[in-house]
Amino acid sequence: MAAAGLRFDGRVVLVTGAGGGLGRAYALAFAERGASVVVNDLGGDFKGYGKSSSAADKVVDEIRAKGGKAVPNYDSVEDGEKLVKTALEAFGRIDIVINNAGILRDRSFVRISDEDWDIIHRIHLRGSFLVTRAAWNHMKNQKFGRIIMTSSAAGIYGNFGQANYSAAKLGLLGLANTIAIEGRKYNIHCNTIAPTAGSRLTQTVMPQDLVDAFKPEYVAPLVVWLCHESCAENGSLFEVGAGWIGKLRWERSLGAIVRGKNQPMTPEAVRDKWEKVCDFDNASKPRTIQESISVLSDALSQIESQGNVSMNATRSVVSSSVDTTGIVGRELATNVYTYTHLEPILYALGVGMSTKDPDHLKFLFEGNEEFCCLPSFGVIPAQTSMFDGVPSLPGLNIDLAKMLHGEQYLELYKPLPTSGQLTSVSTVADILDKGSGAVLLIDVNTYCGKELVCYNQFSLFFVGAGGFGGKRTSEKAKLTANPPKRPPDAVISDVTTPDQAALYRLSGDWNPLHLDPSFAALGAVVPWENILCCVGAMRSCLELKKNRLWHTRVADEFWAKQLVSVPNLDRSVWIPWSVSSVINYCLPALSGFKKPILHGLCTFGFAARNVLKQFADNDVNRFKAIKVRFAKPVYPGQTLQTEMWKEGNRIHFQTKVKETGEVAIAGGYVDIVPALAKPAQEPLMTEGLQSNLVFEEIGRRVKEMGNELVKKVNAIFQWDITKDGKTAMQWTIDLKNGSGAVYQGPARSSADTTFTLSDEDFMDVVQQKINPQKAFFSGKLKVKGNIMLSQKLEMILKYYAKL
Repeated sequence: MAAAGLRFDGRVVLVTGAGGGLGRAYALAFAERGASVVVNDLGGDFKGYGKSSSAADKVVDEIRAKGGKAVPNYDSVEDGEKLVKTALEAFGRIDIVINNAGILRDRSFVRISDEDWDIIHRIHLRGSFLVTRAAWNHMKNQKFGRIIMTSSAAGIYGNFGQANYSAAKLGLLGLANTIAIEGRKYNIHCNTIAPTAGSRLTQTVMPQDLVDAFKPEYVAPLVVWLCHESCAENGSLFEVGAGWIGKLRWERSLGAIVRGKNQPMTPEAVRDKWEKVCDFDNASKPRTIQESISVLSDALSQIESQGNVSMNATRSVVSSSVDTTGIVGRELATNVYTYTHLEPILYALGVGMSTKDPDHLKFLFEGNEEFCCLPSFGVIPAQTSMFDGVPSLPGLNIDLAKMLHGEQYLELYKPLPTSGQLTSVSTVADILDKGSGAVLLIDVNTYCGKELVCYNQFSLFFVGAGGFGGKRTSEKAKLTANPPKRPPDAVISDVTTPDQAALYRLSGDWNPLHLDPSFAALGAVVPWENILCCVGAMRSCLELKKNRLWHTRVADEFWAKQLVSVPNLDRSVWIPWSVSSVINYCLPALSGFKKPILHGLCTFGFAARNVLKQFADNDVNRFKAIKVRFAKPVYPGQTLQTEMWKEGNRIHFQTKVKETGEVAIAGGYVDIVPALAKPAQEPLMTEGLQSNLVFEEIGRRVKEMGNELVKKVNAIFQWDITKDGKTAMQWTIDLKNGSGAVYQGPARSSADTTFTLSDEDFMDVVQQKINPQKAFFSGKLKVKGNIMLSQKLEMILKYYAKL
């Protein structure tokens, strides 16, 4: 049986068409890894003629001979209930369905008979539907299921002589995509594969030498992985064969608007814009029907904005065309940020650090031997140059009062200095037209002297600045990444204080939205367009209700067309609305915030330090980059819950508000550098050290009175004695274990307190030429760990170290 790795003990797998080829390879692979397998095969030929039990029986015998568990089933997939019943009667459950059974009736399109068309769809598409439906409720009740649909390159790309087969195979992809959506909340995942492997079916379209080369064993591992409980993949399509796997996705050109406001749409207009319609530069990659529909709403918004003249003289008119070539690449500002150790400490306090946690002291106390800046402090010098020059960008309707901070990326090239001068240079990386608004990507490079220390990318959404005919996506944008669909590897909760925003703003973000209740109530970031859109939505809803046209389909279409451009609404809500629920849904967009909100970058700082502690042992040298999307506001006093997943050197995370369950930071990740092996230490310079004599004398006295000292002290002290600035000798006084011990070298178990000072200063302390407190405050004596325990050393040095 199989060695360690992905196991399926206790799982029951149904494989259709498992009498040979791919199906047999799947059945054997799952059985080898502990699964109980239902081997289904009708036993006919590749055209679907005939019936025999021998094919299924042979594979079952093969599995049992190796000690595995398997039973045969000889029914057609059109009898899906019977296949699942076999699994339930033999093993009591059904966990995994591999829809693999298939036949061919290849004909050129004009020669396909009704029978040839129907039987292909009955076996491939309807058969997969019937088998999956029979298993569905069992998977739903047990909150686990994995389903594989088998498509084909012929379905994706088309193939001569396989119109019936191609249509059915692409239909399976659509079926799988919807099943993946409907099954997600029940932990039922459905993925689609388009395999190339030697089988009865491929013999008709591939030469024999290729059939022999494309082994089914080169496909089975992908299917096994997709069906494992630890695999979070769902709703995806993969091509696989010959040991290669590739994931496919849809790509769509940016397209073009081919009509104007109050103007007819003509074929000539289509012709004139055809090159742009078919231009895949900066193409988008929609993943959901909502993303697909949203472009239509943006198009309508752009069309409606053409020729509009506002009655409000203070309001700018959106330009229908903006020359972005004069904006992209433009340098906005160069700012110098001068700071002392005060600013990094204030920032650390602002993102929730506390002296209650000993691990935080290195970020809060400038006298700490390891004093350093939190990596996320890198946003602070950068934000000083972010806004300069933005309002004056030519052709854009930029209003800083209508700005939303959408996303943030920070990359560090070296640890940030704890004080000094940092120079930040900001440029416009790109500008995107989102219809209802414009997105500015602003790159900020921050230097210490001539050395680049960090890079930020701010993604800023300006409501009402869109509709200028620009592109929707950018290859320059740093993208977020969804977390794995499994329980997090670590979760850390932080309770923010009521004064959290007041404290964080001292790091430089003075926006009154975060402190002044009256300003927050104005909803400075909630645009007037929301009010117009929501009022129009309510009016349309009432009209539909009046004419008795309101039902689920209309509600969904209504949502897509009327409300998609409102930034503050939750697009995940899909319900058959009543008029009252539409009104309730719109209300949050018609007002500001009930009280001041926490800075998004403050929440960002909380998450960053949690990842640093959990996965990099608070080593700032290992923090490489962080990316986030700001999804929901946080109120001071709420609890931030950082959920983290480790995937190699990338830590995915999201931050939830514990009280509401809403995600405040989505798609976040931190890239960390692997811990380096400790370099070999240079030979210690032990000659001529006076301190050696002291420690040898302490060692003799500890042998005499060790038991008594262990009871009184109960601690381990490590001494790093330096000479000419380098560690020359290490001594450990262990007054915690056994009857005590004094020995050369670092502590064999964790030291409670570590002292670092020169040989000369050590002798001055021992001979009472200098007070230990004075040595500490003057920087001659450095202490790490529990500093209070050092008081217990006085009696040792005073009474047991006389020379």
